[in-house]
Amino acid sequence: MPAKIITISRQFGSGGRSIAKAVAERLGYDYFDKEIIDNVAVETGFSKDFVAKKGEEAPGKSVFSYGFETMGVPGIMNGMTMHDYLWTIQRQIICKIADSGKPCVIVGRSADYILRDREGVLNVYISADMEFRKDRLVRLYGDSEQKPEKRLADKDKKRAANHKHFTDLQWGYAPNYDLCLNSSSLGIDTCVDIICSVAAKD
Repeated sequence: MPAKIITISRQFGSGGRSIAKAVAERLGYDYFDKEIIDNVAVETGFSKDFVAKKGEEAPGKSVFSYGFETMGVPGIMNGMTMHDYLWTIQRQIICKIADSGKPCVIVGRSADYILRDREGVLNVYISADMEFRKDRLVRLYGDSEQKPEKRLADKDKKRAANHKHFTDLQWGYAPNYDLCLNSSSLGIDTCVDIICSVAAKD
């Protein structure tokens, strides 16, 4: 059956967000990325910048970093840690998006795992080689004191640790997805073509 929901997981700097947006535009699907962040910010009272970072990244570069978190204030975060609280709210919002029945593309936030038991979901992972990612990082976000390789590695490690903590699955491991594409070898446009073609299959 055609995919009504497409989730896009991506390495930092791989162009996954650009690919997701282009897929949504071509298919006429709703697009959810920063919109999820906005909704979580409204629901929790946290700033959008805080939600954007903490909602998809672990406190450190391994799952063990969660062991140092303190519990939240009872009645405000129901005694959960901040990351657990954000995960719960994000999950509710992603499920509500899926429940609407409208075809959509969802970027990141472990939506592939959250919607794993639903029919008509296509889970995609976008990767790219380091040189491609370094070039995109500098072009889109500019230089910083930290080397591009370090920025990319740190971001991906925190995303992987977050995903592992909440799903017990390995982020970026091919068998956990329906489709894995390398945007540096295929190109952004070809990735969009492939995803749209696979999504449309009966």
